Amino acid sequence: MEFRHYSVLLQETVDQLVVCPEGIYVDGTVGGGGHALEVCKRLSREGHFYGIDQDGEAIGAAGKRLTDFREQVTLIRSNYSRMTEELRERGVEAVDGIILDLGVSSHQLDEAERGFTYREDAVLDMRMDQRQEKTARDIVNGYSELELYRMIRDYGEDKFAKNIAKHIVQARKNRPIETTQELVEVIKTAIPMKIRMQKGHPAKQTFQAIRIELNRELEVLKDSLDGMIGLLKPGGRICVITFHSLEDRIVKNIFRQNENPCTCPRDFPVCVCGKVSRGRVVTRKPIIPTDKELEENSRSKSAKLRVFERK
Repeated sequence: MEFRHYSVLLQETVDQLVVCPEGIYVDGTVGGGGHALEVCKRLSREGHFYGIDQDGEAIGAAGKRLTDFREQVTLIRSNYSRMTEELRERGVEAVDGIILDLGVSSHQLDEAERGFTYREDAVLDMRMDQRQEKTARDIVNGYSELELYRMIRDYGEDKFAKNIAKHIVQARKNRPIETTQELVEVIKTAIPMKIRMQKGHPAKQTFQAIRIELNRELEVLKDSLDGMIGLLKPGGRICVITFHSLEDRIVKNIFRQNENPCTCPRDFPVCVCGKVSRGRVVTRKPIIPTDKELEENSRSKSAKLRVFERK
């Protein structure tokens, strides 16, 4: 299947990046290369673009899309958590801009065998990096009832988390839960019919929780943002697109902490903690998709773009 990914908030993101033609730019989640292509179009021969992704199919697709700019592009199969190390290995100490698009790609959702979607039957997988051994199947069949409950509660924010965890454990006593549709049927039995009729797909939040847990998405984001801000040159910007409240909260809070890191009590006349601002939050309120974009791609609905500029 052709790698397909609608690049959410495309022009808004690249415009906020304020691309300098001679600059160095990094996309930590390059995907199919949609944002990357728009950045490369604005670069001069002196500019360079680094695209990072842990998904091998994404790296291949980005390479094809960016063929016309191959002299100015370096693609790296890695997790963006290693951005600083990967760039330093290539002689890069600072960059002019960084993009993170944290959404699951349309390709990952539409290619059923990747196991991300609850709408088609496939083996429970959900690995963003297919070199990883652990899969969603291991979580569903290996976690204790308490671990499943906490995961679905915290990462899926599902009020039926306790009952879903209980039903998963009961179901796997008979035989392991192997496929996405087997898991969907178990989840359905845990949610009252009345609620199922009122809300969206009953498995959506549980699948989100498993995906986040398996790929350590929130942990990686939380541990990486400060380092990426540290990579920026003065005036450089980082643009982060999130797709649910858990991600957005992390980005918003870390951006605010980098803008105003002072820990002194409010009644102190002067700062004595010595913590200095690293820059400013450009987007006091997140940028969201236009009505036109929502018509073209309903998956953009929950997208939010936040931007931070380095001093």
